[in-house]
Amino acid sequence: MTVIGLFLASLFTVVELNCENLFDCQHDSLRNDYDFLPTSEKQWTTNRYWEKLNNIAREILSCGTDDRLPDVVCMVEVENDTVMRDLTRRSLMRNAGYEYVMTDGIDERGIDVVLMYQTNTFHIIDHESLRIRRDSTERPTRDILHVVGELRSGDTIDVFVVHFPSRRNGVKQTRDYRLRAVSTILERIENLAENHSILVAGDFNDYRDDASLQAFAEAGFTNATADAKGNNGAEGTYKYRGEWGSLDHILLRGNIKRHLQTTHINDLPFLLQGEEEQKMPRRTYRGNFYQGGYSDHLPLVATFAF
Repeated sequence: MTVIGLFLASLFTVVELNCENLFDCQHDSLRNDYDFLPTSEKQWTTNRYWEKLNNIAREILSCGTDDRLPDVVCMVEVENDTVMRDLTRRSLMRNAGYEYVMTDGIDERGIDVVLMYQTNTFHIIDHESLRIRRDSTERPTRDILHVVGELRSGDTIDVFVVHFPSRRNGVKQTRDYRLRAVSTILERIENLAENHSILVAGDFNDYRDDASLQAFAEAGFTNATADAKGNNGAEGTYKYRGEWGSLDHILLRGNIKRHLQTTHINDLPFLLQGEEEQKMPRRTYRGNFYQGGYSDHLPLVATFAF
């Protein structure tokens, strides 16, 4: 695209972020949220809750530019509507003009997924929650959030926000569960035209070469963030046993692929801790020890020009 063409185009920025246990301080009935209460070993107090909210606000706002905020933020590991209301109405983000839609699923801990958006650049046409089929031995997992929206350019896009089933019981043992999550999305879009714009973003609990990502590739999706890097040393969104990797991804299918401009990992210095090879995301807790950080995942950022 020429400089003039880029100037005339409508820029659109998508952020994906696993917020790492963005819980309030109240017990939700029938939910295992006991780790995030003032009486827990983590001592999740009101002060820590508000520090976390303001940290997440800073992290998201830093994904924009001096004159542009992110248009859409796909958020993972958010407990409930109370948290999102506090984030958008009472935190440092309160004047940023964001609205949101979210799931209300059956995850045992009560965490859900969210799409937060700027109302002047993204108009929601419809939204729904999709439940992933499971057998009696599998733990309940997060619903998939499906949002149909219209951009300021007039383009329509289907967005799916995901937090796929955990690998906790073993990668091979839980692989089919994640593949069923893929099938849930593919079944939902099977009647859409091949050129229809679709974006899937979130924490897939799989790396780029794992089965669920390969299933998406076979269905015509491109992993837009497969090679995303940060500007301060991050080679993935997450660090496990000293190695960078990405369980977070932004996948594209249809016309939206030709509008993609750039992708990167936001690893600004204030989001990191450690020196050189020891750098890692500045997280909220290490075990039960409060770190006062942001998240154990770094944000993915994708910019489009429509």
